[in-house]
Amino acid sequence: MEVDETIGSQIMLTSFKEFKFFQSFRIPLESKDEVRCMVEYEDELGKYKAIMDGELEDTSITGLGFKTKSRIKVDTNVRFSIQYKRLRIEVEGVIVRSFGYQPDQTNETMLYGVELDEDDFPQMKRFIEQYVLGFSPDRARDCITTMAISERYKRATEGFEIFSLMLSLFKDITAFGSQETFLQSMLEEISRILNAQRASIFLINSQTNELEAVAALGIDRGQLKFDYRKGIAGSVFTTGVPLNIDAQTDKVRFSQDMDKKTGFETRSILCNPISNRDDKVIGVIEVLNKRNQDRFTEEDEKTMKVLALIFSSVFHNYNPISEKSLIRRFSTPYDREFAYIGKSTSTNEIRRSIVKLKDIDSPLLIQGEFGVGKKLLARIVHNEGKRGLNKFFILSCKGVSEKEIDRKIFGDENNKSVLEECQGGTVVFDEVSFLSLDQQMKLLRVLKERRLPNSNYTIDVRAIFTAGQDLKKIAQLEDCFNFELYNYMQESILMVDPLRKRPDDIEPLTSYFLRKECRKQGLLLKEFSKEVLDQLKQYDWSGNVIELEQAVQKAVLYNPKAHVISKLNKTGATPVIDLSQSGMHGLDNIPHARDFNLALKDRVSLVEREMILAEIKRNKGNKSKAAKEMGISREALRKKLLQSDHIIEGLQADDSDIKQAA
Repeated sequence: MEVDETIGSQIMLTSFKEFKFFQSFRIPLESKDEVRCMVEYEDELGKYKAIMDGELEDTSITGLGFKTKSRIKVDTNVRFSIQYKRLRIEVEGVIVRSFGYQPDQTNETMLYGVELDEDDFPQMKRFIEQYVLGFSPDRARDCITTMAISERYKRATEGFEIFSLMLSLFKDITAFGSQETFLQSMLEEISRILNAQRASIFLINSQTNELEAVAALGIDRGQLKFDYRKGIAGSVFTTGVPLNIDAQTDKVRFSQDMDKKTGFETRSILCNPISNRDDKVIGVIEVLNKRNQDRFTEEDEKTMKVLALIFSSVFHNYNPISEKSLIRRFSTPYDREFAYIGKSTSTNEIRRSIVKLKDIDSPLLIQGEFGVGKKLLARIVHNEGKRGLNKFFILSCKGVSEKEIDRKIFGDENNKSVLEECQGGTVVFDEVSFLSLDQQMKLLRVLKERRLPNSNYTIDVRAIFTAGQDLKKIAQLEDCFNFELYNYMQESILMVDPLRKRPDDIEPLTSYFLRKECRKQGLLLKEFSKEVLDQLKQYDWSGNVIELEQAVQKAVLYNPKAHVISKLNKTGATPVIDLSQSGMHGLDNIPHARDFNLALKDRVSLVEREMILAEIKRNKGNKSKAAKEMGISREALRKKLLQSDHIIEGLQADDSDIKQAA
């Protein structure tokens, strides 16, 4: 049976909204708080009707729940007027979920979940900030505990603001009362929510160089101490990398030894690092034995990330320093030094290409704009391949004298050639187009013959070339680049898209650079708000990944105290980026927009075409509405599309003629 695409999309959207409603953390309201609320819903005629018995049940920055005996359909628009003390706000949203308030069949009260309009988030934040200030320590503690075990950590910034808000109520964690009681209570809830048999928290003892349990569930914590380098917990502590292990399949020897000591059988382990205020790893949180499953799930891993944040806040002042310690600097979270970060289609294709290219000996050409990471990719190809244990050398061909380049490539009486020094390894000729034509000829001869001039020594190196220009075009121009050298190096090619063409990589890259910079400056981990990330995605990034990293460094430097960076300096004396320079954003994706052989009026027509098609799509296919939004007539829109169609047909016909002639 075929399903209408529109209906299918609506079902998916509704399911996603329900998912977001269930996954978001909401603060329960109590009648004694005296929060007043008026609720109205939109009927089928578009008029709003009051719900006389509507009461708020819970609330968050992004949504809320309310109860009533009225029957209201999902996807109905609702609006609220909320008053608390002297604060009054008005917000709107859409119902994404409805269900019986209690399982009792005779109870007619319904509970509705509402997803609020994004424009109203700041108002809800103001309300929640004022609302929670009246909480008692016990109530605030319960809210934090509930959040820790229910937040599914979709993104670090979602729930992070409310998390920081709750913790700000306590200047000292001892406000929870007994820390030991709090830790034990949290471990019980963690075990319940993760469906695990046991849970433990370990901190480093710098006097004994051991990880010692400060809280444990299901076992005497006095038995749980061991060398900080041993076992899964030791691995997580020393590397800072979380682990999800099936102890049976992965044959974890240390867990088997520990089981003999404690009399407990370990089947699966989920372990995350705990850091202090200096972002130094000071311990780990570990849960054991997922019930009814071989190992913990990906959702469990996401939950553990939030729990690690909670316990990092609990122990933020823990800083054990000892002259006897083997780990005075402690272990900092380990990021691979040479990792190609991103999740875009282009980045995933490059990763797949690396797997194919890493073990072959033929030359490799990596092309892309300045700052896209060409030298990084060359390093990864070398490290991942069979030559990875041998020498790696990057020879810059730009901004270096011919004499110096000759000495490095071909050697002289006093200096060996880098081609000899890197025997069995890799040499990268960075920006190879800057070599003179004479040097290009000599290099081509050496690489083909695998011998240096006046030498019988056979060269065994892999040559990788990088170029920021289109070598094929400049090789076709006389006296610009040696065409034979181009043919030699283009046996394998990696084409790296500029950052503006892969906006999906912005978020993982900023996250990586934020962690790196926060650690460098000794700050707790920060995040960019959704609004800032959206701004970063709209920027052109003419300097590509290098420019992005510099922007992140500036943002951290200018916001040392903010957990969530919600504003970028775009003007003034200390700008992070200049968004006014991003006017050409997206032209690369418009066919022939940068084709300088095409008449300007035709290129303008093609740009207009893309803008019109985007506006039609935004108005769900309604061309009349799209024309009105753009301030032109329906007939003018039709003529512009027709004109651009003729231009594209002419270009396609020219391409076809060229192919037939070839």
